[in-house]
Amino acid sequence: MNILLATDAFPPICGGSGWSTFELARGLRLRGHTVIVAQPRPGQERGMREIRYDGFRVLELGLPAPDIPYIRNYFKNERLYDKLGTFLQSVIVTEGIDIVHGQHVLTCVPAIDAARQTGIPSVCTVRDYWPVCYWSDLIHTADDATLCPGCSAGMMTQCIRPRAGAAWPAALPLIPYMRANLARKRAGLARADAVIAVSSRIAADLRSRAPELGSTRLAVIPNPVDVAGLRGSADEGSAPLAGPYALYVGKLAPNKGTSLLFPVARQADLSWPLVVAGDGPDRAALEADAARSGLDVRFTGWLDQPETARWLAHASLLIFPSRGPESLSRVLIEASALGVPIAAMDTGGTADIIEDERTGLLSRTPEELADDVRRLAADAPLRERLGAAARVRAWERFDSSQVIPRIEELYVALRQEAGR
Repeated sequence: MNILLATDAFPPICGGSGWSTFELARGLRLRGHTVIVAQPRPGQERGMREIRYDGFRVLELGLPAPDIPYIRNYFKNERLYDKLGTFLQSVIVTEGIDIVHGQHVLTCVPAIDAARQTGIPSVCTVRDYWPVCYWSDLIHTADDATLCPGCSAGMMTQCIRPRAGAAWPAALPLIPYMRANLARKRAGLARADAVIAVSSRIAADLRSRAPELGSTRLAVIPNPVDVAGLRGSADEGSAPLAGPYALYVGKLAPNKGTSLLFPVARQADLSWPLVVAGDGPDRAALEADAARSGLDVRFTGWLDQPETARWLAHASLLIFPSRGPESLSRVLIEASALGVPIAAMDTGGTADIIEDERTGLLSRTPEELADDVRRLAADAPLRERLGAAARVRAWERFDSSQVIPRIEELYVALRQEAGR
């Protein structure tokens, strides 16, 4: 098959969703398919550019996007959809594409529309909450651990406050636009021939929060990970620190629960260095908190994939304090594949990765998380047992060799149903 992957992100500089798309592309290529990648570039010079990454043709479409809150979102959604859809249609026709697979919020709806216009099947992967939350994370307050029950006008009034700060009253007139934006996304997603939810929790929330998808085919298939390649990359590097250390990997942002890191480590009486790998809007505040914490905290900043794998491979434990509804954390899958003992908050799709007391420890509160960190730091046999079981589970459930055939089977079924 000739497959078009329309994606918001792709290597070499990207987060987990971009690497997941790359693993999908690589896995499909290994199974004999031709894969072309299309990526919008909002805010870059207008026009199409073709680049190469790992042998893949990546067609980038530059589009205007002013760096002004809400206005930028309008340009990255309503203004982008039509232009990107037309561009994708031309690629489908020129390249003889058999199926289109949208990968994220900017690209799914235009990919679905382009496929319909050209008469071929479409698939969309949903990796977070963009169809049911304007902010994609269901977080409606700065501190409350409870998640937003739904995008009503009243709840949107609450979620604007922590994001707009003192100027929040001026943002209230934008609520009708925000609601219309979400409605358009859900309606567009419902036109897909199939939607892939990366975790059981994402699937359940789509069913309950997006009634437009009631008759849309919904499959639960996780993101693929090259487990063998990850292990090989990790084995190439020496240990970054001489002794044991605890590790956090991820964006430094409220939904990731990074404000819990130091209180949890203090409550756990953690004597090891705590390494914080990542960057984000909360970094300055976290660095200030670290200076006052009395802990041995070390910030690495953003790391590329090989360096992240090196820090993960030699970590004595991983702390995962996320308060947001994690769809399916790539960090947790990679840590599991490398046999890293994990103490994690049980949020979103995390339980699809970690089985409590068997492949890691899951907690419901920060206090429980601190207890789990203390247990792991004090109990080497427990760390070894959990890490060994996690390695097996990661291979069986998330390795590309297990995941890609399931996606391929879906493609084949959709093409057969379409008579192609």
